[in-house]
Amino acid sequence: MASAAATVDQSNAVTQGVNPWLIAASVMLATFMEVLDTSIAAVALPYIAGSLSASNDEATWVLTSYLVSNAIVLPASNWCSLRFGRKRFLISCVTIFTIASFFCGAAPSLALMLLARVIQGAGGGALQPLSQAILLESFPPARRGAAMAVFALGVVVAPVIGPTLGGWLTDTYSWRYAFYINIPFGILAVFMISRFVHDPPYISKAKVPAFDMIGFGTLCVWTGCLQIILDKGQEDDWFGAIWIRWAATFLVVSLIWFIIHSWRSRDPLVCLQILKNRNFGVGCLLILLFGMAIYSTVTVLPLFYQELLGYTAFTAGLVVAPRGLGAIVGSVLVGQISSKIDNRILLALGFLVFGLTTLYFGNITLDISPTTLFWPIVITGVALAFVFVPISTMAYGTLRNDQIGNASGLFNLMRNVGGSIGISIAQTLLVRRAALHQNEITNFVPITGAAFQQAVQTTRLFLAGSFLGPANAAAGANANLYQQLIRQSLYWAFVDVFRLLALLCLGCVAIVWAFQKVKGKGPPAGAH
Repeated sequence: MASAAATVDQSNAVTQGVNPWLIAASVMLATFMEVLDTSIAAVALPYIAGSLSASNDEATWVLTSYLVSNAIVLPASNWCSLRFGRKRFLISCVTIFTIASFFCGAAPSLALMLLARVIQGAGGGALQPLSQAILLESFPPARRGAAMAVFALGVVVAPVIGPTLGGWLTDTYSWRYAFYINIPFGILAVFMISRFVHDPPYISKAKVPAFDMIGFGTLCVWTGCLQIILDKGQEDDWFGAIWIRWAATFLVVSLIWFIIHSWRSRDPLVCLQILKNRNFGVGCLLILLFGMAIYSTVTVLPLFYQELLGYTAFTAGLVVAPRGLGAIVGSVLVGQISSKIDNRILLALGFLVFGLTTLYFGNITLDISPTTLFWPIVITGVALAFVFVPISTMAYGTLRNDQIGNASGLFNLMRNVGGSIGISIAQTLLVRRAALHQNEITNFVPITGAAFQQAVQTTRLFLAGSFLGPANAAAGANANLYQQLIRQSLYWAFVDVFRLLALLCLGCVAIVWAFQKVKGKGPPAGAH
């Protein structure tokens, strides 16, 4: 009875009489806006490059600059919320993000676009951990599963509908509206946060230490080096480039320095001692792997439709959009049952279903229709909700309320790092495995072989009756068969990536059971 009363008192101290679902809607809106922007701009990159007189390679810095500044601010969000007040800091971040979104859309040059994206990323970096911390503190532990289901709507659904919405806005209006769309969301989020969100007592009474310049500096260096290496590695042949070897050296040195300093320092920017908590440590490992799996799948599947089946960006985004529907259904379902069933079972089921469905993607052919994968894509959305909600509940389940702010920044950083690594590995595998399969197919079907010669003759006869004429038919036949070779090689590369992602998810099923069971009732450990 005493524990239950303490839990109610803690929640009331945060909500101050406001319905916690109004608080959830307020912070989820900010989270949805920020996460949506990480994927909505990806579809518009070719249009941004053309409009700003930049190459496609230069346009990728529109994504990289955002991710770097976003990742740097994530762990610093806890110190800033204690120093300036969480509500005030959250409103400031939403305001900065919204204003920067306008300047991104209005940018007349690539340089100004990158500057605006850096500012936008800095404003958006704190939105996820702050929103998650507010949600977790606003609900008692028995209802945190439902709260995380609401949070999942922003984090899981937004990256799914982002490419579809971005493609539609770009094709219908302009790529600039992919940024302008944040303005009404931002204004509404500021209004709702100022009206319904309040700071808990421990923040107003907190003794804030001096800002950790060493921790922040080393964090900037290793996250920046990591993102640049991942973004440009495949293009410059990874460690074959001298500058990448130097960047990797700075990455390793600054990362080791950051870990040692954050572990030993009395008042670090990121308290890594929290990883001693078994559930949180396991949760960080799983969210890293989860980030690799979800971001890779969300990136690779639309590429399959675009590069192999000739779909436009909008059409490809529309085909994979049912994952958002599945995520919504899954979030509602898991929110209802998470307090009644061991979350480890839900989490293992989510990873298992996602892995099996991704394995199914590895068995598709080039003859599929736009609706062939409708139900598998929906099922992956449901599985994502069954992963994200329980993993958050389990990771934070044994932490005190005053530990959640620091933990949330680290937790979200691990997910973003996992996503960056996963996307880079997937893109590298697509290029390297396509080259490998091209050699294998060439060796299996030699030019002098009967099968190849028969295919050349058949294609040559067909082209001879076309506009090419008999004189150019031979060259046209060889070019046509080479295109088929490239297409088949790339197809098998996609198959390899889908199967490897499936193995990654199935391996996570075993790691899930390293979690300690979290009680569905009563406050978490240390929160009495």
